[in-house]
Amino acid sequence: MFKKLSAMLLIVGILFIIGCASHMHTVGNGAQGSDMIESRQWYVLWGLVPINDVDTQAMAGEATDYDIITEVNLLDAVINAFVGSATIYCRTVTVLK
Repeated sequence: MFKKLSAMLLIVGILFIIGCASHMHTVGNGAQGSDMIESRQWYVLWGLVPINDVDTQAMAGEATDYDIITEVNLLDAVINAFVGSATIYCRTVTVLK
């Protein structure tokens, strides 16, 4: 019984780790400093319809060299676990300047 429970917990843990994904866009020469602006993007119908608008260009401001990172991090995974049954989904958008 203990082996089965341990195996199940291991599998679920691995799936949570695999589920945390990120994608990075580099604009210009990439981030030149350590300024970071973060925002959460919300969707309904499991990501098909956006609820809010996250404007990365406005987040970057006057910067011409920056990185945009979109990811589903651990906090997003926890939020999605609770609100996912209502078809609501979120991810984090970060701009590094």
